[in-house]
Amino acid sequence: MPKAQANGIEIEYESFGSEKDETILLIMGLGAQLTQWPIELCRDLAARGYRVIRFDNRDCGLSTHIERGRALVWPDAVLSLMQGKSAFVPYTLGDMAADAVGLLDALHIERAHIAGASMGGMIAQHVAFDFPERVLSLTSIMSSSGNPMLPPARPRVYSLFLSPAPPAHDTQAIVARGVKTYEILGSPGFPTDRETLREWVTRDAARAYYPAGVMRQMAAVMADGDRRAKLRTIAVPAAVIHGEDDPLVPVAAGLDTAANIPGSELRVMQGMGHEMPLPLLPAIADAIVETAERATGRKRVAPKPAPAPAPAFPLPVIDAAPPVALAPDAEAPVFDAPQKETRLRQWWTKARLFISRFKN
Repeated sequence: MPKAQANGIEIEYESFGSEKDETILLIMGLGAQLTQWPIELCRDLAARGYRVIRFDNRDCGLSTHIERGRALVWPDAVLSLMQGKSAFVPYTLGDMAADAVGLLDALHIERAHIAGASMGGMIAQHVAFDFPERVLSLTSIMSSSGNPMLPPARPRVYSLFLSPAPPAHDTQAIVARGVKTYEILGSPGFPTDRETLREWVTRDAARAYYPAGVMRQMAAVMADGDRRAKLRTIAVPAAVIHGEDDPLVPVAAGLDTAANIPGSELRVMQGMGHEMPLPLLPAIADAIVETAERATGRKRVAPKPAPAPAPAFPLPVIDAAPPVALAPDAEAPVFDAPQKETRLRQWWTKARLFISRFKN
């Protein structure tokens, strides 16, 4: 795969389709390599008349690893960020958005449709409001607005993310942890068999394994704060896609993101967790393309994909966007309080309030 010099670093990328077509730039999430954008999705989008580019973020995959400064010790970093200190943050999500725009510069692409997943959705949001002249449309997938009042991840996700990463020489432990991560974050309506998960994890671990970069990226996410005010400045067509069963970024975060981007379309997908399961790829491609067409018009008609398998329960794949009740400050939807909170959830809510008050 080729590399490009962008924003002072090297970025590994891959391109699908014709260079003459409009570009869809795909931005992946925390610690996730470009390979985690399913190649089936990339080819589908290219078949619909777009040039598709996926790339490794800084500190991930085969792009530049940012090694300046001392290594992050995760518990220390979390405590410092909770106290409002930024000494542990080597770069920001804004820097990562500048990387994405730098890649467009290197490839001589003036404007592009931007789609991002999870942390990549946050970076895509930054591209949209920091570099509006470079964006044709925005698709934010399983991401968040940064609202500190949103519900946190489920406890089993925290225990996974706070556990130490296996050493690079222990391939068996790396694969076991990767498979467990997929299973915890996966889609209950569209489960992937364990052998396929092992193949994916083994592929990515053989390509690159760099857990130190994951910690620095997480620090950038935690330091980014509330993006709602900036989201309200986005003026391009936008869509928000979120899994109803997302255990890492609860669906409330998708509702909040959509409520704060003017004119955005919300698609809540039943049975979807914090991933893009293969059976839902045609629906995700539809959402990206329909958003792009709202910006620049209809492209050539793509062949109809094969029908997706039925989910593990008799419910429709996609719900119509539920009505969103805005809070009095018009900044966030009003969500029903959970009936029961675990101690971890109560602690995390208090921590987020503490961070928000400290910054203010």
